Amino acid sequence: MTNGTRHEEAANGPRSPETALLEQRPPRPRPPEQPREGTLLGGLVRTARPKQWVKNILVVAAPAAAGQLFSRHALGQLALVFALFTACAAAVYLINDARDADADRAHPTKRHRPVAAGQVPVPVAYAAGGSLAVLAPATAAWLTSPSVAALLTAYLGMQLAYCVSLKHILVVDLAVVTTGFLMRAMAGGLALGIPLSRWFLITTGFGALFMVSAKRYSEAVQMAGKGGATRALLTEYTTGYLRFVWQLAAGVAVLAYCLWALEEGGDPHTGLLPWRQLSMVAFILAILRYAVFADRGTAGEPEEVVLRDRALALIGLVWLAMYGLAVADW
Repeated sequence: MTNGTRHEEAANGPRSPETALLEQRPPRPRPPEQPREGTLLGGLVRTARPKQWVKNILVVAAPAAAGQLFSRHALGQLALVFALFTACAAAVYLINDARDADADRAHPTKRHRPVAAGQVPVPVAYAAGGSLAVLAPATAAWLTSPSVAALLTAYLGMQLAYCVSLKHILVVDLAVVTTGFLMRAMAGGLALGIPLSRWFLITTGFGALFMVSAKRYSEAVQMAGKGGATRALLTEYTTGYLRFVWQLAAGVAVLAYCLWALEEGGDPHTGLLPWRQLSMVAFILAILRYAVFADRGTAGEPEEVVLRDRALALIGLVWLAMYGLAVADW
């Protein structure tokens, strides 16, 4: 017995056996803390994949290529289309994660997603996704053009069908994801009434297929021999086939871009240098640099590759500068 305990007994009298027994018991575990008010909102934002929003920058591709990007009307319309496509993509992510919650819990990394981890209840994810899926096309019909509203509706229908069944069909799953990128590139041109070049569409489509198939190839390589894959088709695709697809897509994208760059159109070249033709070098270097990560099987997250690789970012900036000079005819 310590001195402090003796002093306590002298002041308060001897302790009863029941009191001594209670003091020897371990403390009761505290009840779990209630989630903070911002936890649910933060989980919804994380489920909407903010890192994936960079894909929606494709809406400026057609106006930029046509040199119609820097008017106040164009910037306002493109900002709106970007926000609406982001809302549509968020709706698809929310509904997809709600459907795949059980499968995601078996995945080594996807089990940390808010819906799979229980941070966002499945009914809440469905409700938020459904609301965005209704509001985005309605807003597009009100504030932009009917063609943009129709495109967003088609995008939502295709992506939701992908979540339900199309992602289980060989090759079709690649085509659906690729078409989603192509729709983003088309949206900006439709919003501003810009005719879309056939070479622009071919380059964008096969460039997207290159990145999508490289991502699938990387996932197949990383998940080889491991359980818990949420993409059932990864067990049906062979790595050899996926390698063939991304190599084919890269070749077609390069060829289409070169034909696009060499197509002078009706106006003769008057700039200091043939910037459009020179931009082929930067485009080909970007494809070759990205192919390094695809070949290693580390292109599972395209936005991570693009944002983290300094050499690829530098090549992209050089290409952007060259194409900008070509559009400005400097």
